[in-house]
Amino acid sequence: MTLRVTQYGEEVLRQPGRRVEVFNGALRELAQSMRATMRVEEGIGLAAQQVGEALHFCVVDLGPAAREEGEVEMDGRPVPASLLQPLYLANATVEPEPAGEIAAEEGCLSFPGVRGEVPRPPRIRVSYQDLDGAPHTLRCAGLLARCIQHEVDHCNGVLFIDRMDPAERTALRPALRKLEKKARRSALREPSA
Repeated sequence: MTLRVTQYGEEVLRQPGRRVEVFNGALRELAQSMRATMRVEEGIGLAAQQVGEALHFCVVDLGPAAREEGEVEMDGRPVPASLLQPLYLANATVEPEPAGEIAAEEGCLSFPGVRGEVPRPPRIRVSYQDLDGAPHTLRCAGLLARCIQHEVDHCNGVLFIDRMDPAERTALRPALRKLEKKARRSALREPSA
């Protein structure tokens, strides 16, 4: 089942996610629906906030691009990144590895038509729990590291525009205002429960 992707201007995107405490069928169902939604929307990552849930949970699936990532280190062992796709990350924390930051263009399913340069550490260490609640540590770089950082930011209520250079964000202001207005109009049309 696919889910509706929340848009910039909706409050849930700014809400830090509550910790995942229960690893059960409901979480697996959410995970599968998020992955299906991400594929339909042609994304490579999706956080729970982007489907209306303030939960510290996200999915990352680079698709064919994962083959280009080479090996990553999972729980201390080298593994081809493509074997880890999709990655379901609950309660993830990201630690940058010392290497400075590299700016690259990012977009977001919750910001249709908006793209911009975002500086991020190129190599990270991620601690997280999988769909069964088992803890893991992943060390990665490249697109996988960037995507995980983007989605974990969502889980913490941080948006990619928050990490942009102020001048770049200012240039995007007209597009962001349009998205906010659209979100307000949608909220007014939705029937209250």
